[in-house]
Amino acid sequence: MSGQTELELAGQVVELVRRLGGPAAQAEAVVTRADLALTRFANSGIHQNVSESTVGVRLRVHVDGRTAAGGGSVVTADGLSALVERTLTVARLCPPDPGWPGLTPPMPMPDAPPVDEATAHAEPDQRADRVGAFVAAAGGLSTAGYCRTAHRSSAFANSAGHSAYGRSVEAAMDGIARRDGADGVARRSTDRLSDLDGAELGAQAAAKAQAAADPVELPPGHYEVVFEPAAVADLLQNLSFYGFNGKRYAERQSFAEPGAAQFDRAVTLVDDPLGGSGLPFDAEGTGRRALTLVEAGTTRAVAHDRRTAAEAGAESTGHAVAGGATWGPMPRNLRLTGAVAGPASAVGRSTTGAAAGAVVDADTAALVAGVRRGLLVTDLWYTRVLDPKSLVVTGLTRNGVWLIEDGTVVRAVRDLRFTESYPRALGPGAVLGLGARAVRQPERVDGAWWAAPSVRLASWHFTGGASG
Repeated sequence: MSGQTELELAGQVVELVRRLGGPAAQAEAVVTRADLALTRFANSGIHQNVSESTVGVRLRVHVDGRTAAGGGSVVTADGLSALVERTLTVARLCPPDPGWPGLTPPMPMPDAPPVDEATAHAEPDQRADRVGAFVAAAGGLSTAGYCRTAHRSSAFANSAGHSAYGRSVEAAMDGIARRDGADGVARRSTDRLSDLDGAELGAQAAAKAQAAADPVELPPGHYEVVFEPAAVADLLQNLSFYGFNGKRYAERQSFAEPGAAQFDRAVTLVDDPLGGSGLPFDAEGTGRRALTLVEAGTTRAVAHDRRTAAEAGAESTGHAVAGGATWGPMPRNLRLTGAVAGPASAVGRSTTGAAAGAVVDADTAALVAGVRRGLLVTDLWYTRVLDPKSLVVTGLTRNGVWLIEDGTVVRAVRDLRFTESYPRALGPGAVLGLGARAVRQPERVDGAWWAAPSVRLASWHFTGGASG
């Protein structure tokens, strides 16, 4: 970077577009420095510690009514010139872009929460300490997973004179414990590495693995369910990508109907990018803020970038992402809130091979206590959308399913396949309870996370065993 800051580099790229593309060329540039570190473990031992520090440049230009985007990681003078020339050449070969919404004008940026410097500059032994605590707490069970830290500093500049700068950090841990082929899982995402308790997560994963031994097979059908936060995270992700996406809404491929009571009154969904350590602006330089998508069951909004906002006669909500012309704007920091569950009265009852209190925390146990007959589900995976308009999804359970009878977790169940409409499952009258504590779950996408409590749902359609 030759001593240049991210903001100086972004400005340099915009100036290069002006020089090489002419004064009429419009440009926006994002420069991000990412310091990422990952400590992996398997067979109860650390086998890999990796870190990387990269600088990436994203450029979008609009020339002669045509738009193109490009990116690169060579931030020398020659490398930046090559990026600009390449992107301008591509733009001139692209079809006209009549929907170009123009550049973000200069605007004030919201105040972002401060980053935790200890997390930004975490050392390998700090992650290793948490891995060691996870392994020790598993009590001899085989364990695997990772602990990661990330620090990003990002700058935005465009030829309309707008610029912005921000930083973000994240720490996350995801691990399993295994007993006789049965897995238990524990995950957490935070803004501070010091908030990750490896021993707590390891004990949680081990307790689930112990309780998941000797599962029985249940017939398919509609079951009342209690979903733990890891499973709820999959609901939030799919609702975000397919439902509250302004591009899909404009294309009539979304279930969302702003103003309609589409969810149970217990459900409030807020996209809160600054509720954690997040950047104060999106890929177009628009300031980010909390956006209420669902309020007490009523759909209030969908996410917009500048393009979808212009089509809808609205304003950008600060949800532009790289590649947004293809994928559309997506809320990626979704938090589920709502009514608080009753007292945790189910803790301590017996299960096959483990105490119920060891299988679930007190927050989830309060929901379990009200179930006459149903299933406790830890996690969902391999989920695929069958019908985007109604958001019918098929997928599998994993990392622990248990039968509940008369408020008691009684035995482990083999994994099941499901086919279910996510909005229907959360619809009016369908949510029988929410836990009191939202647990933030990590995501593979940069800067994304999902925060939710455990949820009790009146019905979930299981269509068969894991094999079909």
